Amino acid sequence: MKVSLNIDRSNVETVVTIECKEMDQSIQELLDFLNGQQVEFIVGKKDDMQHILKPMEIHYFHTTPDGVAAVTSNGSYLVKEKLYELESFLPSGRFIRLSKSVIANLYELSRFEASFNGTLAVYFKSGIKEYVSRTYVNGIKEALTMKRRNKE
Repeated sequence: MKVSLNIDRSNVETVVTIECKEMDQSIQELLDFLNGQQVEFIVGKKDDMQHILKPMEIHYFHTTPDGVAAVTSNGSYLVKEKLYELESFLPSGRFIRLSKSVIANLYELSRFEASFNGTLAVYFKSGIKEYVSRTYVNGIKEALTMKRRNKE
């Protein structure tokens, strides 16, 4: 990959252009990184207090009767965003949809357990268990395979 930088004081704003033969995982990770820089924190509410949450510290987001909650090692916080909004701006190389009601941080996953009905049980490092619905099983397998291939 060739990288060039052009510093010109006459530029009004910073523009990043990526030219490539085809879209691959490394380009997607670069885009996610650049887009992720725009999301430095998410505000979550717990016990009438507003808390600043860093996206990388969030284990997963899930729907509750009260709205969408972000789960961290320090507890659960209600956020104002909907799951589809979070999915649109969180880095796709790190966060993945497990079901209609859960988006997970891939780096907080611990292990999987196959189920007889085609779903997967996902265990987080915290010990919490969630299920991957059949619709999203292939997506998570692909994401984990791509991560493994990139490390080789």
